[in-house]
Amino acid sequence: MNSTVLIITYYWPPAGGPGVQRWLKFVKYLSEFDIEPIVYCPENPNYPIMDESLVNEIPNNITILKQPINEPYGLASLFSKGSAKKISSGVIPKAKKQSFIEKAMLYVRGNYFIPDARKNWVSPSVSYLSEYIKKQQIETIITTGPPHSLHLIGLQLKAKLGVKWLADFRDPWTTIGYHKDLKLTDSSKAKHLDLEQKVLNTADQIIVTSNHTKNEFKTKTKQPISVITNGYDTHKVRVEGKDAQFSLSHIGSLLSERNPMVLWNVLSEIIKENKDFSEVFKLQLIGVVSDDVVESIHENGLKNHVDVVGYVSHDEALQFQMKSQLLLLIEIDSEDTKAIIAGKVFEYLISETPILAIGPKDSDVEQIIKSTNTGTYFNYQQKAELKTQILNYFEAFQNNNLQVNAIGLQPYSRKALTKKLSEIIKDS
Repeated sequence: MNSTVLIITYYWPPAGGPGVQRWLKFVKYLSEFDIEPIVYCPENPNYPIMDESLVNEIPNNITILKQPINEPYGLASLFSKGSAKKISSGVIPKAKKQSFIEKAMLYVRGNYFIPDARKNWVSPSVSYLSEYIKKQQIETIITTGPPHSLHLIGLQLKAKLGVKWLADFRDPWTTIGYHKDLKLTDSSKAKHLDLEQKVLNTADQIIVTSNHTKNEFKTKTKQPISVITNGYDTHKVRVEGKDAQFSLSHIGSLLSERNPMVLWNVLSEIIKENKDFSEVFKLQLIGVVSDDVVESIHENGLKNHVDVVGYVSHDEALQFQMKSQLLLLIEIDSEDTKAIIAGKVFEYLISETPILAIGPKDSDVEQIIKSTNTGTYFNYQQKAELKTQILNYFEAFQNNNLQVNAIGLQPYSRKALTKKLSEIIKDS
């Protein structure tokens, strides 16, 4: 007999981006491990990006519960629709470039909506789900964040009903990079820390996506913590062949702080020094790109070599990954981001395209790329080494020998990861 688990998530198709895919894929495979998932999500969410193609991946026999949500972004858009949309999607301009409206929005978001702008969904969700859980005799619930306000739903349901509760952290809470941009008062910082402590010490099981986050949380709770990374899934996308140009493609968001000046400088130098490279090089940016990043690229003389494609569907993103000559992976150079493993990393791994990664030293991503033999990883101080490697890749491209020989990918398959999740659910 299958056991039943209630999954409480904000992101669900037709939402786009990596946040939706983690639990969409878990839901896809859980039934194969004798677990029946029920999904609870908002009825009228304010998703910053949409991808209708993901709707087709929802299993036909899944129960999906929806309840209305009241979000502040509609009100914020009355003052500045563009700023509201950018901030809701994570694009926060550098402090010196923020308008008065943007500064005000960030202050209000940080200090009046704790832990986040979905806080008003907590009470009505607890009320609705309490009755549903009792009626359906559900024993296990899972909350996934961000938004971390969803963990407060789990916190209250745990206290009210005594259900088993698994809290899934796709990203850290108080140490996530954008917290520094929210203009938090000391009181607001304390509230975040207090809520984080309550969640971490009340949930029966904590699930995180990286070893760095596990190590951080181990200093904050005695509850069991398991690492289940994001992963890759099988797909039917095919391409005719690789790009004729020497294409370096970044898929995903490039926010203001994810702006690798060292790379733009290196590319600028190579273009000036190497005519052959200059004639065939193309930088492709697929996804949300901040104005600060575009400005930096242009300032380095790369305007004629860059193509800002914008957001595309998941299938189109896979096509870019497979057609490109090189895939670019960028993370902010900070201690906090060592724990961040972007969801696209795992799709990069199976694209049969070499990865050029830049980020903080000793990150989880560095370990994954090196252990799977899928590319090269550099920190921000390795300018000379980065330049040499790009030229090596270009030489291999010229010789029609630019390829990757990946190893050890199977543990990152969505099915293998779901099996691990199913074991945790049954044992918790």
